Amino acid sequence: MNGERSGCDRGSAAVSGVVAMLLLIIVTVAGAWIGSAVVARHRVTGAADLAALAAAARLAESDESACEQAERVASEHRAELTSCAVSGWEVVVEVSATTPFGPVNARARAGPAEDRSVWSATSGRLTAVSGLTSVPGHAER
Repeated sequence: MNGERSGCDRGSAAVSGVVAMLLLIIVTVAGAWIGSAVVARHRVTGAADLAALAAAARLAESDESACEQAERVASEHRAELTSCAVSGWEVVVEVSATTPFGPVNARARAGPAEDRSVWSATSGRLTAVSGLTSVPGHAER
C-alpha cells in the first residue's frame, strides 16, 4: 500500500488518447473532403456565371461570337461549355467539369433584368421597354 495502483489500469489513458486522436483525424479528413467538394461545385457554378455574362456582353456582335466567348471563359476556368442558347438578348449556358468527386454541371442565365412577362411579350425589341439601344450597323434582335 505505497500509493501504486494495480497493474490492470496501467496504460488505459494512452489507449483512450489514441482513439480520440484517430476520431479527430477522421473527422478532419472527412470535413476537408466535403469542403473541397463544395469548393469544386462553386468553381463550376462561378465558371457558368462568368461564361453567361461574357456571352451576353458579346451579343451585339453575333450569337456565334457570344457563344465563342462563353467557351473561352469556361475553358479558362477549367470547365467545358456543354450548351449555349441565345434567345433575343438572353443567353443560357451550361458548363460541366470533371472533379475528383465526379462530374459537376451548372447552368447560368444572363440577360436583361426586366419583368419577364413584358420581355417575352415584346421579344426585347422595344427600346422603351428593354432600355437597350441598338448598336449602329447591327441588326435588331
